[in-house]
Amino acid sequence: MTSDETLKRKVLNKVTRRLIPLLFVLYIIAYLDRVNVGFAALQMNHDLGFSSTIYGFGSGIFFLGYFLFEIPSNLILERIGARVWIARIVITWGVIAASMMFVKSPLSFYLLRFLLA
Repeated sequence: MTSDETLKRKVLNKVTRRLIPLLFVLYIIAYLDRVNVGFAALQMNHDLGFSSTIYGFGSGIFFLGYFLFEIPSNLILERIGARVWIARIVITWGVIAASMMFVKSPLSFYLLRFLLA
C-alpha cells in the first residue's frame, strides 16, 4: 500500500467512526417524526377540525419541500461544510417540529410541514 492509500483509509475510518453514528441517530429521529404525524392525526384531525383531505395534503406537502430543497441543500453543504450545515439542519428541524404545537389552521399545518423538509 502506498502512503496515499493509507491516508485515504485512515480518513475514511475516521469519518465513518465520527459521522455515521450521528447520521444514524438523526435518521431515526427523522423517521420517528414522519411516523408520529400519523399517530397525531388520530386526535389532531378531530381537535383542529381537519378533514382527511387536509391532513393528507399536509402530510404529502412535506415531500414536495424535500424534493425542492434537497439539491440546493447539498450544494450549500459542499460550500460551507458538513459540521455547520448538519448543525443548522438539526436546529431548524427542532424549532419547526416544536412549532407544530401552534398549528391552528390548515394553512399553518401546510406551511410547517413544507418547511420541515
